[in-house]
Amino acid sequence: MKAASPESTNGEPIWTLGIDESLVQFSVDPTQGLASQDARHRQLQYGRNQLRAVQRRSILSIVVDQFKSIVILLLAAAGTLAILFGDYTEGLAIFAVIGINSMIGFLTEWRAVRSMEALKDLGRVNTVVIRDGVMRQIPADDLVPGDIVIFEGGDIVTADIRLIEAAKLQADESMLTGESLPIPKQVEVLTLETPMMERSNMVFKGTAITRGSGKGMVSSTGLNTELGHISELVSEAGSQQTPLEKQLNALGGRLAGVVLVITCLIAIAGILAGRDTYLAIEVAVALAVAAIPEGLPIVATIALARGMWRMAKRNALIARLSAVETLGATSVILTDKTGTLTENRMTVTEIRLSGVDVITDAMDAQDAATKSLLDDLLTTAALCNNASVQETSEGDMHAVGDPTELALLVAALQRGKRRDDLVEATPEINELPFDPDTKLMATFHRNNADVLVAVKGAPESVVPICRYLRTLDGDVRLTEQEGMKWLDRANELGNRGLRTLAIASKITSDAGGEA
Repeated sequence: MKAASPESTNGEPIWTLGIDESLVQFSVDPTQGLASQDARHRQLQYGRNQLRAVQRRSILSIVVDQFKSIVILLLAAAGTLAILFGDYTEGLAIFAVIGINSMIGFLTEWRAVRSMEALKDLGRVNTVVIRDGVMRQIPADDLVPGDIVIFEGGDIVTADIRLIEAAKLQADESMLTGESLPIPKQVEVLTLETPMMERSNMVFKGTAITRGSGKGMVSSTGLNTELGHISELVSEAGSQQTPLEKQLNALGGRLAGVVLVITCLIAIAGILAGRDTYLAIEVAVALAVAAIPEGLPIVATIALARGMWRMAKRNALIARLSAVETLGATSVILTDKTGTLTENRMTVTEIRLSGVDVITDAMDAQDAATKSLLDDLLTTAALCNNASVQETSEGDMHAVGDPTELALLVAALQRGKRRDDLVEATPEINELPFDPDTKLMATFHRNNADVLVAVKGAPESVVPICRYLRTLDGDVRLTEQEGMKWLDRANELGNRGLRTLAIASKITSDAGGEA
């Protein structure tokens, strides 16, 4: 049995310890990392950095599962009796039905098992660590407590890690907490009572770095991570029979009892009537065979298999055939939304300009004046942005950053505005990062001899600091009454479940003052 990986070696939670104390507790130098020999020793002590793997279903187990139904066992018994009493046609027909039923069930479930294993293989990731004083990439499964890990925007966190460096670091923890907004990270000590979702000096296995870069020390691996605790709870839930399985087994049990009683009565009645004993038993067995519904299992299996194939076409994999019936009977599903039903990806759906509302799918259909105003807004949104969208060699888009900022970049790309090109034309010279108190962010860009300030944030923070409103006819003075109208529009959108942002810009000569 492997030892539990420690949150710290003295029993104090790692988030309550300072950086130097944490490193001492795990006996590691942040510049040299662990020695390879020490890492191997720790892996023997704590085990591999893996969650409890669900036992792989073998071909034999899948085959055996096809014969667990009482109805199938009754059919097998009936077929055997038919052959024993010389009715080879009936017996072989029954076994053919059993074989076809089992083959359909086996092939359907085996395909699902193979698909799930292929998905697991695609999910294997590597992690950048420092070992023996050298930065190297290793499989995430080989991480051990005390490893020094380096990560940047776009990386998946592969263990629970105490941060020792954080540069504008943010993490998407929606998988663990359901919070769709990226969480800012820092390295300072926290109190013992700090709940998991507020431990800003930690990053957790299964989450993703959306912005910035960082360096940290692995504190927990495998089942001892926060994600591991959740997986343990899930694994404790044992498998249960579905309603259909229960009903078929109940039917099979009642059918077996009735057939057995009637068969015995007929056999006894025939013998008491003076008929040949063998003939009386043969008649009773023939009646028993006829009473068992040979077509029921195959009809049920085909119906479930069809449902399973239809689900697969909609990108839903079901491991067990019997689960289709339960899913079909489900009327209410209680589930986490972010990262489960949704991908924590956002898109810009509406843009409210002065005098016109634009649906993003119809941006190219606007008149020239609207397009010009729209391009000004999207240019500002792309400049006041720390996300990144790059095209890979395969032609796919690789996106890294805050989901809201990524949505703005994608909208800008629809109008041909690439952030890299915009920053090249107007280089960024300063930034005021997003502040939860002010609820806005500003970037400063060199624009010939002047400075362009690009601002985005919550409408209630941005609108009050604006003095002008850009319209189709140019800039006009923004009155307090008009400002209140824009805030009302923002509230209206918010009531529809939309996240709202206000975008503003100005030309100034000050690259460090208030936006």
